[in-house]
This record gives sequence, C-alpha cells and structure tokens, in this order.
Amino acid sequence: MIGGLSRTITLYLAPLLALTATILSLLAYLAPTLLLNDQVALLVVSPSTALSQSGPSQKIDGPSVFLGVLGSCARSKNDAPLNCTAPAFSSSYVLDALPNNAPRLLLSAPSAATPVFLAIALALSVFFLFSFTLISFREKMPGKVGGVFGKPMVQRASALIGFFGFMVGLTAFLIIRMWFGKAVQDFNATIAAEGAQGPKLIAEIGNAFTMVWVAYAFSAIPIIISLTKLNVLTKA
Repeated sequence: MIGGLSRTITLYLAPLLALTATILSLLAYLAPTLLLNDQVALLVVSPSTALSQSGPSQKIDGPSVFLGVLGSCARSKNDAPLNCTAPAFSSSYVLDALPNNAPRLLLSAPSAATPVFLAIALALSVFFLFSFTLISFREKMPGKVGGVFGKPMVQRASALIGFFGFMVGLTAFLIIRMWFGKAVQDFNATIAAEGAQGPKLIAEIGNAFTMVWVAYAFSAIPIIISLTKLNVLTKA
C-alpha cells in the first residue's frame, strides 16, 4: 500500500504540483502589465483613510497603483480605466496617478538584474517541468524514447536544473520581497507623519507574493523527489 501511494505521488501528483508551481510563478512574474492588471501585483497603493485620520478606515474614491516585476498599472480613480506600462526588465513605474504630495520616490523599481534572474529561473523551471514529467512517465513511453529518459545522465541533468532554477528564483523573489517591504514601510510612515494633510493612500504588499510562496512550496516536492533519485543513482 505504501509502495503504491509512493508511486502515485511520484507519477501523478508531483508533475501536477510542478505544473501548478510553474503557472503560479509565471502569473506572479507577468502581472500586472501583461495580465491580471488589477488583480495580482507585488505592491498595491490604494485609496484609504487608515493613515490620515483616526478611527476605522473608510472606503473612498481615489488613485490606485499596482506594481510588478516588469512594470506597473495605475488608475486615477476607482472606476477609471487602467493605464499600464510596457513590460521591460529595466522597468520604471509610472506614478502620475498619485497626488503630488504622495512620496512617489519611495516606490522605485528593483535592479534590472532581478527580473533577468527571475526570467532565467522561470526558464529553468519550465525545462524541469517537461523533463521531470517525461522522466516520471518514461515507462509508459514506447521503445527507445522511454529508455532515453531512463538514463542516469538525463535524470541527473533534470534534477540539477530544477534545483538551480528553484534556488535562483526563490532568492530573487526574497530580494524583491525585502525591497518592497521596505518601500511599503517607508511610504506608509511618510503619509502617517503628514497626518490629516497627507494623501489618503496606503501601500500594501500584494497577493503576488502569496502566489510565489505557494508556487515554491509546491515545486519543492518534485525537486526533492528528483534529488533523492539523483542520490540513489550516485550511490549506485
């Protein structure tokens, strides 16, 4: 029973987790400039009275900005159309929708190298997804095709590519999380210091980071399986 469960996890669940992780990572990387413009972002600036006045926050109309890895989207009020920048590695955020007294300079884009490293990590993750899936289903493939993916060299290359993609991507996202975490802290502190005269805005970490952490938690399982096989092959 345990052997059957282990085989089921390796054969079906692990490739499915790898696919889900890759999709979530791609969505977090491409949003908000290319898709999910006002639904997924790394950092969100939205209208709120939480920092400018005491008491419970009130829902008000005002500008919103959605920041991502490749650029930003913004609107001047809740029902206004979104304006998004063209996606680029060296992205510069367009913050014209925010009022002049908003601390715009605190919302700067991270280094251009970070999106590049993330793109490399995603490319390695996509390669690992296909190679890991083919290796898992090699026994169901006809003839020499299955034999190719059963070779230790192929399995070793797949495991190492998956591991490097995982580490590079996770490290890059952690750096971005610290960058935007500091930006949110400084932005909100500046507005709170201005009191009632300050802009009625609040910055928050976006849901894209939640997607990223879920993605890397999922991708850890097939990578651990691959590294375990690599260890067995090495000893053999």
